[in-house]
Amino acid sequence: MENKLKTSDLSGKKVIVLGGSSGLGLAAAKAAGNEGANIIIVSSNQSRIDSALRELPEGSSGFAVDLSKEKSIKSFFEQVGNFDHLVYTAGENITMSMVGDTDIENGKDFFTIRFWGAFAAIKYGKAHINEGGSITLMSGNFGQRPSAGYSLGSTICGAMDAFTRAMAVELAPIRVNNIAAGVIKTNLWNNLSDEDRNGFYNHLASTLLLKRVGEAEDIAQAFVYLMKQPYTTGQSLVTDGGAVLV
Repeated sequence: MENKLKTSDLSGKKVIVLGGSSGLGLAAAKAAGNEGANIIIVSSNQSRIDSALRELPEGSSGFAVDLSKEKSIKSFFEQVGNFDHLVYTAGENITMSMVGDTDIENGKDFFTIRFWGAFAAIKYGKAHINEGGSITLMSGNFGQRPSAGYSLGSTICGAMDAFTRAMAVELAPIRVNNIAAGVIKTNLWNNLSDEDRNGFYNHLASTLLLKRVGEAEDIAQAFVYLMKQPYTTGQSLVTDGGAVLV
């Protein structure tokens, strides 16, 4: 029991959050930092990194890395050394479009960071994960409950769910899981006007079992849970206010 408790404790653990300068990644980094973890955030934007570090515990660090480039990801893991937990939340905004209106070449770009970036992070990061460590990826409930106009988002979520299970088998005993989040109030929805975004949130809240749209902190708690949970792997943890049930 003593060993399991040490594995579950984040105090002094080294946690890397790719996509950690804003949104869900920053919230996860804050939550892990509040548990005593040593935080490293990664983003392509140095100014956002600098801003995020002001919100994180003293001693946290950040790296500007182009997560669309395999060589950049490889170089980062070569210099960062061993660590305990890897969180991947990076991704650009996905715009809604019906399949007939979707530009396929542009659609391919959505996979570059969200899927292939995560793939490369595991490819080059796995050898540096300490015993008892974990990987937690970012998915979404659109993979289980698609909406019209979200074919790209649903497909990426489904791919990430399958990738999670494959990596849990291939990398065992490293634990690999993902968060299948519902709609969360983050900058992911900044492509909508303020009026449209607020209308979207209000409508969604009226349909959800919990009668509110999720906050970044809700998802951050799920990330911390999966980092600390020593007996869960290959799972997609649905965290969506009950959206898949309605």
